[in-house]
Amino acid sequence: MTQDAALVLVSNRGPATFEDGEPRRGGGGLVTALTGLVHHRAAVWVASAMSDGDVSVSREHGGGSFEIELDDARYRIRLVESNPEAYELFYNVVANPMLWFIQHYLWDLSNAPDIRRHEVEAYEHGYCAVNQDLARAVLEEVEGEREAVVMLHDYHLYVAPKMIRAARPDVFLHHFVHIPWTQPDAWRVLPADMREGIYEGILSNDIIAFHTRSYRRNFLLCCRELFDLEVDEQAGVVRFEGRDVWVRSYPLPISAAMFRNTAQRPAVHQYEREILRRRRKHLILRVDRADLSKNVLRGFTAFDLFLEQHPEFKENVTFIAHLIPSRQDVPEYAEYLERIEALAAVVNHRHGTTDWMPIDLRLRENLEEAIAAYKHYDLLMVNAMFDGMNLIAKEGPLVNERNGVSLLSENTGAHEELADFALSVNPFDVQEQADAIYRALSMSAEERSWRAQGLKRIVTARDPGDWVDDQLADIEAKRRGEAPARS
Repeated sequence: MTQDAALVLVSNRGPATFEDGEPRRGGGGLVTALTGLVHHRAAVWVASAMSDGDVSVSREHGGGSFEIELDDARYRIRLVESNPEAYELFYNVVANPMLWFIQHYLWDLSNAPDIRRHEVEAYEHGYCAVNQDLARAVLEEVEGEREAVVMLHDYHLYVAPKMIRAARPDVFLHHFVHIPWTQPDAWRVLPADMREGIYEGILSNDIIAFHTRSYRRNFLLCCRELFDLEVDEQAGVVRFEGRDVWVRSYPLPISAAMFRNTAQRPAVHQYEREILRRRRKHLILRVDRADLSKNVLRGFTAFDLFLEQHPEFKENVTFIAHLIPSRQDVPEYAEYLERIEALAAVVNHRHGTTDWMPIDLRLRENLEEAIAAYKHYDLLMVNAMFDGMNLIAKEGPLVNERNGVSLLSENTGAHEELADFALSVNPFDVQEQADAIYRALSMSAEERSWRAQGLKRIVTARDPGDWVDDQLADIEAKRRGEAPARS
C-alpha cells in the first residue's frame, strides 16, 4: 500500500469523546489498538457521535472531518450523527446484547433470546441504518481518491462493507473483528435473513481479520457450514460472489514503551505507596470491565473455595478486583453487577475478620490505580469465559515487579501466545481455578521467575507497529494479486 493512498479507519467508538467542546480519550481496547495504527500512518478516523458533546462538535464542523490534538498526537476524525432512536436500536438491541452474546456464547438458550418483530425491526431500522450512516461518511471521505483503503473494525459494522462496495467496488475493504468468532451453531440463533445479511456484509471485504487462528478457523467453518461456500482452510480463503476473500489472524500486541512510561506517572507511585502500606503477604488482582464474558462470579467463587480449602491463607491474602461498570443500560449487565457485589459481600462475610476483608471490590475506572496494583500482584486472574484478546493479560506481566504469576483462561485470545508461561485454566472449572490460586501462591521463587520472564519476553517481542505492518503488507500483497500465504 503506497504512503499517499487514502486510508480511512471506521469504528463505532472514536479516539476521542467531547465534553464542553474539549476532547478526552475514548475508552476500550479497540481505541488503544487503533491509536497505534494512526500514530503509524496518516488516516481519517470515522466514528459514531456517541454523546451530546460529540453531536455538537460534529455539527460545528458541518458533519465533516476535522483535526484534534490529544495526548500529544494529532488525529483527523469525523463524527457521524445518527438518529437517536436508530442508534439506540443499533447499540442496545442488536450490537449489545444480540451480537455480543452470540460471539461470546453468552445466551442461555433455554430462556433467551426471544426474537420478535422488535428485534427484526431493530436490525433493519437501527443496525442497518447506523451502518448506512457510517458507510455514507466513508464514501464522502474517499470521493475522488484512487487506491483508497478502508479498514473497518468490530461487530458494530458488519453490513457497512456491502454498502461501500456497492458504491465503490474499487475501494479496498479490510475488516478486523476484535471479539471471538463463534462456531456455526451459535449463529443459528439469528433469523436466516439477518444472518445472511451479516455474512454478506462482512464477506464484501477483501480481507477479514481476527486476533487468533482459532477464530479464523471458526469463521471459515461458518462460511462452509451455514452457507455452503467454497473454503480453502489452509490458505484462509473464502470464494464469495466471484472474489477471493482472505481470512487472516493478527494477534494484537501492546505498546510496551508507552505502557511502561504510563507506569511511571506520579499518581501511580502515590497509589503504589497505599497498596504497599495495606498489603498482606499475598495479593491477587483482576482488572476488568464488569462484563458477563469476564467470568467475575466464578473467579470470586474459586477464591472462596481456595480460602475454604486452605485456611492457612486467611488474613494473609487480599483479592483486589478493579471492575469498570459496563453497559448499565442493558438489563443483563445491571443485574450482573448486582450479583458481583452480592457475591463479594458473601465471601467477605464468610471469611473476613474485624481487620481483614478478603475481596477489595473497586467499582471505578482509574488507570493509574490499576497500574499500581499491576506492579505488585502475586497472582493476576484473567479467567474470561471467552475473550477476543485481553490486553490485561499482557499489560500486567509487563510492569509487574514481583514475578507475579498469571492465571489465564484457555478461551482468551491471549492464551495462544502466553499459554507456555501462564497457569492455564478452564474458565468453567471453579475447582481448577481454586487449585491454580494455591499453586501460584505456593510456587517456588525459581518457577515464578521463569514464568514471569517468559511472559515479559513474549509481550515485548512485538508492538502495535508490527501489527499494523503485517496488515498493510497483506493489503499490498492482495492488491498485487499474490497468492495468500498458507498456514
